[in-house]
This record gives sequence, structure tokens and C-alpha cells, in this order.
Amino acid sequence: MPLFGEFAALFTAFLWSGTSIAFSEASIRVGPFYVNVTRMFLALLWLSITLLVMQVEVNLSQYQILNLIISGFCGLVIGDTFLFKAYRSIGARISMLIMALVPPISAFTAFIFLGEKISLTAILGILITVSGIGLVIFKREEKPSSKYKIDNAGLFYAFIGAAGQAIGLIFAKNAFNEGEISGFVASFVRILSAVIIIYPVALLSKKYSRPINTFKQNKSALLFTAIGSVIGPYLGITFSMIAISHAKVGIASTLMATTPIMMLPMVRYYYKEKLSWVSISGAFIAVVGIAILFLF
Repeated sequence: MPLFGEFAALFTAFLWSGTSIAFSEASIRVGPFYVNVTRMFLALLWLSITLLVMQVEVNLSQYQILNLIISGFCGLVIGDTFLFKAYRSIGARISMLIMALVPPISAFTAFIFLGEKISLTAILGILITVSGIGLVIFKREEKPSSKYKIDNAGLFYAFIGAAGQAIGLIFAKNAFNEGEISGFVASFVRILSAVIIIYPVALLSKKYSRPINTFKQNKSALLFTAIGSVIGPYLGITFSMIAISHAKVGIASTLMATTPIMMLPMVRYYYKEKLSWVSISGAFIAVVGIAILFLF
């Protein structure tokens, strides 16, 4: 199917926009650490059930497994961990602005290591889309606005987070280039490798003690985490794998980065946020960039 990977990437962005709201609501109630670890365990549960019910054939070479493990480590451990550190240091707005570098980093590294060439028109589409995303993020209000200060450490954390996620996509694409892989299988290997690393760290840090009691005391947090785990790590990561398996990494990562655009109607009707003309203009600019990527 033509443009299947591009449509999968846009669907991924849509899923991640819903995930952001679900995990934000859960984090407010029990804290981000409980949500981050629990979402991975729940995603593994949903993926395990899917693989068993659908009887998906798991036929991976050692090379593919190694690439997916490294992909999970780079994207889900390094990328997400440093992104959360950046959130705490410089806030979500500036962190997300720097995360908008993921598409150009992905395109550049895919060209260097995978030999993926992108036309000048596609590069223009990527730049226009990223510019629109940047406008939308830049205009969003930081809450609380006085808590965060821009410092070199926070900027470094955000950049490492962006680089980790971009490089994670490269290793995943490398696995797909070796042979056909189900998106569910690829997601399972990536998340499992991340959990094997994150869970012991969570136990040693004592920040994940008695999670069952914690969620028992706040069932709404468990509900939001469960919903977020379905549309995020379970479906979101799976469709991101499908996207990069059918499209060039630079283009797929650009379309997946449109999550802030997808969130605009959600924050308008869920949080009753007033949308500025700058945000609306940024959304239209991003749509123009997306149209270029699809039509040319």
C-alpha cells in the first residue's frame, strides 16, 4: 500500500497525543516514576496476549534481536530517561522544542549509517513541518511558569534524549532491513530490553516500592496508566515500528513528531486551553509540510 508507513507515522502521533494526556493525569496522582515503570509492564502484558492470541510467528535472527535490544536501550532507556530529566530541569516546553530535533537527527544518521537518501523536496517538507511544530510548542504556556530556568545541564539532557530516540529508530530500522518483522514482535523485544534495565534501577532507587498498594489507593491513576499503556507503549510503539519499516526514517520520525499538533484540539476541549493564533498558524504550517511529504 503506497504511503502506508507515512499513514502509520501520523497514526502514531495521534496515539501519542492521547497518551500524553493519560500519563499526565496519572502522574499528577501517583508521580511519574510509578507511571513510567508500570506502563512498561502493562505494555508487555498486552503485547504478550496479542502475540499468543494472534499466534504471531517470532522468527528473528541474532542480528535482528541485537539491533532491537540496542534500539530499546537507546530510545526507551536513554531517550526517555534523559527526556524526563530535562522536564524536571528546564520544563516540558523547552524540552519538547529540543525534541523537535529528532527528525533532522534521524534523517542525518539514517543517511550516514543506512544510506537513506531524501529528496530536496522531502527535506523542505521536514523543515517546514518541524518549524510549525516548534511554533506550536513555543507558544504553549509552561506550568508553573516560574519554576524552570534554562541551564546548560537541562539543555544537555534534552539533546541526549532527542539523540537517544533518533538513534533508537536507526537500530530498529537496521533490524527491519535484515528481514520482515511483525511490529508487535519488534515492540515486545524493545520494551522487554528496556524493562530488564529499568526495573532493577527502580528497585535499587526505592522509588518503586509497593506499587500495588499505591495504585490501590488511587484507582483513577491505575485507570489512566492502563489506558495510556494501551495507546502508548502498546499501540504507539508498535505503529512507530510499522512506520519506519515502510517509510524512510527521516520522514517517519517527522510525521511522528507532530504529536503537539495532534494535541491542540485535545487540550482545547479537555483542558479548556485557549489556542493562540500563533499556535493555530504553526499547525497550518506543519500541515503544509506534511502535505509536501505526502504529495511530492
